[in-house]
This record gives sequence, C-alpha cells and structure tokens, in this order.
Amino acid sequence: MHTIRHRAIIAAAAAALIGITWAFAAPTNSVYLPLVTVPAIATTATTAPTTTTPPTQNPLHTGQATYYFGANGTGNCAFDAIPGDLMVAAISYLNYSDPQPAAYCGAYAEVTGPKGTITVRVVDKCPDVPDNPTSPTTGCGSWHLDLSPEAFDLIADRNLGRVPISWRIVSPSLSGPISYHFKDGSNQWWTAVQIRNHRTPIAKLEYQNSQGQWVNVERLDYNYFVAPNGMGPGPYTFRVTDSYGNILQDSGIIGGDNVSRSGAAQFPKGP
Repeated sequence: MHTIRHRAIIAAAAAALIGITWAFAAPTNSVYLPLVTVPAIATTATTAPTTTTPPTQNPLHTGQATYYFGANGTGNCAFDAIPGDLMVAAISYLNYSDPQPAAYCGAYAEVTGPKGTITVRVVDKCPDVPDNPTSPTTGCGSWHLDLSPEAFDLIADRNLGRVPISWRIVSPSLSGPISYHFKDGSNQWWTAVQIRNHRTPIAKLEYQNSQGQWVNVERLDYNYFVAPNGMGPGPYTFRVTDSYGNILQDSGIIGGDNVSRSGAAQFPKGP
C-alpha cells in the first residue's frame, strides 16, 4: 500500500526535461571466474567476479524532484523504517518496474539539483500522474524523484517545491553483508523473501530445491520474491544476482515468520 502523501509543492513551470531510456550499465563480457567461497558463521557465501571492468558510471537521467512528508524509509518497497536515515526517495511509477517489478527498490541514486548533490535510497513509488509528459507542474513524470524534505533541502530551497534534477544509480560503501528478510506469514508452503542492505540493484533470486536444482523466484511489485508453493522447510541455499551480473550464494539460511537472516558477503562496488 502506497504511503499517503501530503505534498508541499509550489506549482512552477519547469524547463522541458529529456527522458532517457533506463538501463543499468553491465559488463560486456558475461564470462565469470569460478566461484570463490567466503567463510562466515552459519552461512557460506560465494561471489562470481567478472573478467572485465564495468563502465565507471551508470546512465544519467534527467527529471524533476519534489518532496513529501512522512518519508521514513517505508513505502511500496516494503522496507522497515530506519530511524535517523531520512535520505530516501520515491521513484516515478513510470520507472518503478522497469525492467522488472520493483527494479529500483533498495538502489542508491546520486541526485544533483540547483544547490547540491546527495545520495538517496529508493524505498517507494510515486503514483501521481503528471499533468504534462515532458514538463509537468503536478505529479511524477518520467525519472521523477519524490524526496524526503530533509533530502530535498540539500539540493534546493524547500520553498521552490519542484526543481529540475539529474541523477544516476551508484553503489556506495555499506557496512555488513546483504540480508534475507522473510515476510510475515512465510512458511514452507508459501515463502516470500526480500533482499536488504544491498549496495547494487538486485536482479534475481534463486533457491536450490531438494533435487539440487536452482529455481528462479518471481519478484512482485511490493519488492518480495515470492514462491507461491513454498520453498520447503529449509534451511535454504540462495543465489542472488545483481544488475551487473555479480552473484552471492548463501547456504544454511533458516526461514521464519517476519525474521531477517544475514548473508556472508556484500556485492562488489559497481559503477
């Protein structure tokens, strides 16, 4: 359910903004080296480094920014609130599920506005339909970011309400490994898993079934990978792929109802 927004937006005509087709930068060579085991307590993790260096920057998008009250880390991406971390944003509904449901959830965006540059984490979807597809004065057009007031204040004066921005996906330094959050109600017959604390955008989650086969899990709009017939009793072996093709593999993950389990490693830095 989308967070109810009380927007503080001063209607102002904005310059015509350019729409750029979204794509994460990816290595041109898809050949991977053998997996390297990373030791950890209760889990094992593996990564698949690429043999080529990815581009130094992701595509630059141009759009507009507004702000909304009540931004606390929760929203359509179904993350928990994180007290003290209000550098968060909602992305336009036009881009939220491109190229897959919840594609931008948990990703980090470096945003530049009239007054400065900040990094925010995408946690929500802005559903508001714009009044104009190229230069809207209301709603969230293509590549629009709706920021927390605290984040907006760092790129523009709040009384402007709506400003032009440019932004791109980045991969900041994070402490700790990725984690697996099992949704409330998860069990061996219906299992929903969310990836958290990831420095790069997530592209795919697989689990290994009792026959040793890898099973791809569908990601839904609310940012959980859901196996409608369950994954079995566990413990689970998961394989997570980011948007650049890097892989983390964790074993011995114990499921539960509304619980989080740590992986053993973090994704390498991307563009």
